[in-house]
Amino acid sequence: MTQTAPSHPTAFSPRSLERCGRLRTWIDERGGIAHRDAASDAGFALTVQREAVRMGIVGKVRRHWLMTPSCAGDLLTAAQSSGVLTCVSAARRYGWWLPPDVDQRVHIQLKPHGRPPCEDAVAHWSAPLAPARGKLLASVEDTLRDVASCLGHASALVVWESAIRTENLAIDALRLIPWRRIEAARLADEVRGLSDSGLETFFAVRLTAWGVPFVQQAVVAGHRVDLLVGRRLVIQIDGFSYHSTAAQRGRDVALDAELVMRGYTVLRFTYAQVIHDWASVERALSRAIAAGLHR
Repeated sequence: MTQTAPSHPTAFSPRSLERCGRLRTWIDERGGIAHRDAASDAGFALTVQREAVRMGIVGKVRRHWLMTPSCAGDLLTAAQSSGVLTCVSAARRYGWWLPPDVDQRVHIQLKPHGRPPCEDAVAHWSAPLAPARGKLLASVEDTLRDVASCLGHASALVVWESAIRTENLAIDALRLIPWRRIEAARLADEVRGLSDSGLETFFAVRLTAWGVPFVQQAVVAGHRVDLLVGRRLVIQIDGFSYHSTAAQRGRDVALDAELVMRGYTVLRFTYAQVIHDWASVERALSRAIAAGLHR
């Protein structure tokens, strides 16, 4: 596997050092790794690139990638494997919400007849739905397809809903894509794009299995709530980073009180409860429904 790491340059002319230093800075600004074609397009001639590698100012990964010590490990693994990040690895890079128990290994998309990936990387052998030339990150569509086939259905649906919100995807357009995987086609039919957060989707997916009617992001008494179960049961979910200030918490309490006075039952759950103690959430919700508080 061809890879040379940057080292300390020996004696070279100040002009060479300046040119190669600018190349290194340019690569650092792009995450510590860049395709040689992109460097050429940015004005760094092949002679400068070769000089920088020879001087040890930048490193080379296989034939097409230039790197510096600031390169992230997942991107380096993708370049070393002649692939691109996909599935949960790409989803993290895109900023999509992921369940906390997803695989932490690097997931790589490889062409059907490509070479095996680096050790400990998870291979997704597939022809790309969209090209990723000169990038180390699979397209949104390819990432969604691999998430669908890699994760369980409920977890994959959470990721898809987050992607729709984050990337501002049109659901109708998703349904026109020839996914080539039955799991992805099924998710394209199921997603609604209604969740305000990944945590809300996580909750809604589990609630769907109960067969109880509910509405996400319903407007109740002039206020938007996370879920309205039946006609009278309001579910509010506090995300990991939300509702942490005294002022925000005060607004939450005031809204809950107003809804109660209007005849609604309000159940508010925290991130820790939904993710780490679902059994207690399920018990509370089950008791409320059994008592008819949703009618």
